[in-house]
Amino acid sequence: MLTNNRLINELKKNLTPDNVLSTIEERYVYAQDATNTREIKNLPDAVVFVDSIEDIQKVLATANKYKTPVICRGAGTNVVGACSTEHGGIVLNFSRMNKILEINPENMTARVQPGVIVGELQKEAEKFGLYYPPDPSNLAVSTIGGSIAQSSGGARTFKYGTTKDYVLDLLVVMANGEVLKTGSNTIKNATGYNLGSLFIGSEGTLGIITEATLKLIPQPECKKVIMAYFDRIDEAVKAVNSIIEQRIYPTTLDFMDKNALQTVEKFYPSGLLCDKDAALIIEVDGFKAAIDYQKDIVVSILQECKASAIQYSNNEEDYNRIWTARRSSMGACAKLKPNVTTDDMIVPRAKLPELITGTRAICEKYGLTVCMVGHVGDGSIHPQIPIDYRDEDEYSRYKKAKSEMYELTAKLGGLLSGEHGVGAAKRPYISKVVNSTSLDYMRQIKKIFDPNNILNPYKIF
Repeated sequence: MLTNNRLINELKKNLTPDNVLSTIEERYVYAQDATNTREIKNLPDAVVFVDSIEDIQKVLATANKYKTPVICRGAGTNVVGACSTEHGGIVLNFSRMNKILEINPENMTARVQPGVIVGELQKEAEKFGLYYPPDPSNLAVSTIGGSIAQSSGGARTFKYGTTKDYVLDLLVVMANGEVLKTGSNTIKNATGYNLGSLFIGSEGTLGIITEATLKLIPQPECKKVIMAYFDRIDEAVKAVNSIIEQRIYPTTLDFMDKNALQTVEKFYPSGLLCDKDAALIIEVDGFKAAIDYQKDIVVSILQECKASAIQYSNNEEDYNRIWTARRSSMGACAKLKPNVTTDDMIVPRAKLPELITGTRAICEKYGLTVCMVGHVGDGSIHPQIPIDYRDEDEYSRYKKAKSEMYELTAKLGGLLSGEHGVGAAKRPYISKVVNSTSLDYMRQIKKIFDPNNILNPYKIF
C-alpha cells in the first residue's frame, strides 16, 4: 500500500492531478474490458488520462521506477482481456487523444491520434470522397489505437483486408520513453525492417502508439447488400465458393446460423427468416453502372446453389436494416443469460463447414447454446455462447467446450484468432497453434523492446 501511495502521489505531482484517478470506484470501472470474466482479480493502481506524448513519457518513467505495469486503453471493447488489469498497474486512457490531425486527399492518407473512433474517421474520410475500409462490428465506439493493437478486421476483410493493410506509419513511445517512427507517408517502403508490423496486433506489449498514418482509398460510388437463406450450412459455404469461382469478389461474405437468426429477430425484429439453417450477407460495391450486373450474377449463383430465399437492399433503409441485424447478434445473445462469450477462430475456407458443424456438436455435447456468426469468405467464425458464470456446472462445461473448440481449430490447420487478438483469455491456449520456437522468438522480441516487462505484461504469453 505504501508503494501504491507513492506511485499515485508521484503521478499526480508529475501530471495534472485531476487526470489521475485513484479512488476504488474510479479504478473499478477500468479493471476490465468487454471480455466477460468471472471475477475481477485486481484493480488498477491508478487510471491516467493522457493528453500528449510528454504525459506518456512521464507515466513510463514512474512505471519503470516502481516496476509497475502500464496498460493502454481505448474504448475497452476488446473481448480477450487485452486491457484487463489482472496484475494491477497504471491504465492509460486515450479518450482525450482523439483528434484527426489531417486528411490528405492528394496522398489519400489520414493522420490520427489513437483515441479516434473508427466510425468517425470513416465519416470524415467520406467527405473527401475517400474510404477507410476496416469495419470491426463495434466501429461506432472502437478506436484506431485499439484496432491497431488488436489487428482488427471485420466483414469487409474478404475484399479490402484488415487494419494491418492500411497502416503506413506509426509514432510509438517505447518502454524507456524514446519515440520511434516506423514508416513514412508513402504507399511503399522497402527501407530497412518493417518495424510497424511488429506493433500491429502486439496488444500494447511492445510500445505505446500515439499517432498513426493510415492509407485511404477512393470511396465506392454505390453498394448493395444481398441476404440469402439456406436450409443447410454446408450449402451456404458451397455457395460462397461458387461466387468466388465465378470471379465475383464481393465486399463481404458473412453468415448467421439459425440460432443467431432467431435470437436477433426475437430482440431486434428485422424481418429475418428464422426457419432457415443459415443466411449469407453478401455486399457488392463499385460503380453504380456495375452494381446491378454484379447483383444479378450473385443472385443467379445463389439460386443454383439451392438458396431457399433471397432478399436484397433497394435503398439505404434496407441496407442499414440488414447490417444492423448482423451487428446486433452479440447484443441479442447477451439477453439470453447474464453473461455471453464470443470467440474468434479461423481456418482455411475449405475447412469451414467442419469447423462450424464441429463447434455445434461440441456445444451440444456440453449442453450449451451457441449462436454462430462469422466472415465465411475468409474462413472465420464467432461462436457466441450465453452462459451464467454463477452456475459452477455450466461454467465448467463451457471451459471444456472452449478447449475442444480450440483443439478442433488446430486440427483443421487454423488459428485461435483472426481479428480479436490473444490477450489474457486465449493466452493458455496459444501453444496449440504456434510452435515453441516461434513463441521463444516472440518472447525475445518482447524482452528487447520492454526489458522491465512493464508494457501490458502477462498478455499473449
